[in-house]
Amino acid sequence: MQKAIKAAAVQFNIALGNIDKNLSYVTAKLRELAQDGVELAVLPEMWSCGFAYRELNQLAQRTPVLVRQLQELSRELSIVIVGSLPEPHGEKVYNTAYVIDRGAVAGSYRKMHLFSLMNEDRHLDRGERHLVADTSVGRIGVIICYDLRFPELSRRLAVEGADIIVVPGEWPKPREEHWRTLLRARAIENQLFVIAANTCGMVGKLDFFGYSMIIGPKGEMLAEAGYDNGEPTALLDPAEAKQWRESITCFQDRRPECY
Repeated sequence: MQKAIKAAAVQFNIALGNIDKNLSYVTAKLRELAQDGVELAVLPEMWSCGFAYRELNQLAQRTPVLVRQLQELSRELSIVIVGSLPEPHGEKVYNTAYVIDRGAVAGSYRKMHLFSLMNEDRHLDRGERHLVADTSVGRIGVIICYDLRFPELSRRLAVEGADIIVVPGEWPKPREEHWRTLLRARAIENQLFVIAANTCGMVGKLDFFGYSMIIGPKGEMLAEAGYDNGEPTALLDPAEAKQWRESITCFQDRRPECY
């Protein structure tokens, strides 16, 4: 991350199973954000259709086309886009976040930790590899929703040089305080920027609280959405992160050989 960039989280009420409606909304918002100077935009988890389990295999068949459409939009707008989609994989699917950098797929990450309480493990396959993607706005590490509860993954991304960790999510009520606390913790302990995009409103039978946010390397809240559709934006300055790491030397003082 060589220079300050403007970043945004795109929070919206996902229409369950309705790819066309969700794509139309996302496309319009990305155009607006690009006009406002945003260079990195993070979308929610499974933003194209939500967890429409009964139709998920069928809906996943459109994902390759959606990725190509996002590539074209990313190239046109000169913007980096990250969000997760259902990736076809045999009788199940992966929950896969694609990092799309100005027309190219810079990397993809398949969600490792599946939330059994919501039956994710019955419908989805687990990913096996973490991701730190080199992009035009810096090195981006990706985790997805429930991954947030596993700090080892975020630390691995930080150790491998992530400037920013992005978190596409569908985090429902009533665990709002867990979301807020864990996101700040991941930023504080790794001394980097965190951008989290949640959904909001009712999606099927689940109620989502929103509160997408952008957090700085000291744990400071740079921008935050409320309960409704919104796009919190903030300027991410790598000089601030560098200065903070030099003043609080957590990474130099680590002793991984003892852990």
